[in-house]
Amino acid sequence: ATLPRKESAVKQETESLHGSSGKLTGSTSSLNKLSVQSSGNRRSQSSSLLDMGNMSASDLDVADRTKFDKIFEQVLSELEPLCLAEQDFISKFFKLQQHQSTSGTTTNEAEEMDGVALSRSYTSGVPQTVSSEKDMIRQMMTKIFRCIEPELNNLIALGDKIDSFNSLYMLVKMSHHVWTAQNVDPASFLSTTLGNVLVTVKRNFDKCISNQMKQMDEVKISKKSKVGILPFVAEFEEFAALAESIFKNAERRGDLDKAYIKLIRAVFDSVEKVANESQKTPRDVVMMENFHHIFATLSRLKISCLEAEKKEAKQKYTDHLQSYVIYSLGQPLEKLNHFFEGVEARVAQGIREEEVSYQLAFNKQELRKVIKEYPGKEVKKGLDNLYKKVDKHLCEEENLLQVVWHSMQDEFIRQYKHFEGLIARCYPGSGITMEFTIQDILDYCSSIAQSH
Repeated sequence: ATLPRKESAVKQETESLHGSSGKLTGSTSSLNKLSVQSSGNRRSQSSSLLDMGNMSASDLDVADRTKFDKIFEQVLSELEPLCLAEQDFISKFFKLQQHQSTSGTTTNEAEEMDGVALSRSYTSGVPQTVSSEKDMIRQMMTKIFRCIEPELNNLIALGDKIDSFNSLYMLVKMSHHVWTAQNVDPASFLSTTLGNVLVTVKRNFDKCISNQMKQMDEVKISKKSKVGILPFVAEFEEFAALAESIFKNAERRGDLDKAYIKLIRAVFDSVEKVANESQKTPRDVVMMENFHHIFATLSRLKISCLEAEKKEAKQKYTDHLQSYVIYSLGQPLEKLNHFFEGVEARVAQGIREEEVSYQLAFNKQELRKVIKEYPGKEVKKGLDNLYKKVDKHLCEEENLLQVVWHSMQDEFIRQYKHFEGLIARCYPGSGITMEFTIQDILDYCSSIAQSH
């Protein structure tokens, strides 16, 4: 009399998981039946999931992502004790934990067990091995909870549809629950099922990384507007910030570190590619701004596996800042630059410095003529035009204008001192000087920066 009641109880549990019709219901509906909370709360959560499913990824903020994370964690947390309790009941009810040392089994016990389709079978009076008993328990659990794996996969698919970044949450949560289940019993139904589902979650995580890399490769920039911070550079920052908050002290940190290496190399290559193709914004500016942003991101997040990339980003930023400054500063004093380049070329050919002034093209009169073209007023005008040009090249979001301008000031003063040195060595005693001083340069640069 006891057995039919137990079979009925098992059947009722099975039906409760599959719905009253015996068919699978929606991905959140049937899993929510496992919840110990009120049906009103479950309906509210299901509704919020559906609302999120209708949103685009760009509409989501941290709160939306956290909402799905909490729902996913609740499903796993409530599923775990339910499966373990049912497994415990099965093993005790069918006496699959009792390993008799003798072959003595009563006739009544044998008859009772013969009536159970999935109970142990005895051969020549020898009880089943522990391994086969575990297989039997797993088979019964599979029949009862056959909907769990597809339902979890449906929930995972929904999370991925809402936002591919949800795969980060799911990978960490699912990995932790698999690890917990395997510590209890690595061969259990729960451990096996969650392990299978973890494969799907990991596949979605890998797809998320691959899609980001694909988007970088396919990015198109406008030919009419300045480049600024590239979308995939900003997206990497968003991804890394989110990943660091999720994977802190997580068991799957190694998976994230591998993804970081792939992503950052793709980011570096794509920035280089866009910079080479840019028409509106100078290549050096694209490189300088984006690698400055990458360096700032990696410095703030302190990602240990990307320490080498952080140093590389800083070096690229510094190199292209210097390159842009030197290139741009060649314009306001262009004739003076060309004149002194000619002087240096003669010296390089073997002419002594103090004899350069005897060269017709580089005598004192020619030098005075070139210097006269750059009175203080003209220098300030040239610097003002340069500032406006730089302002047009740089984007506001990275806020590098004053950094670049200060570097230009320093480079201008360096060149000024270089010119002064050449005049002193190649035209000694001539009394020739520039028509503006270093203090004038400092005043010009400060005045221009404040007026814009």
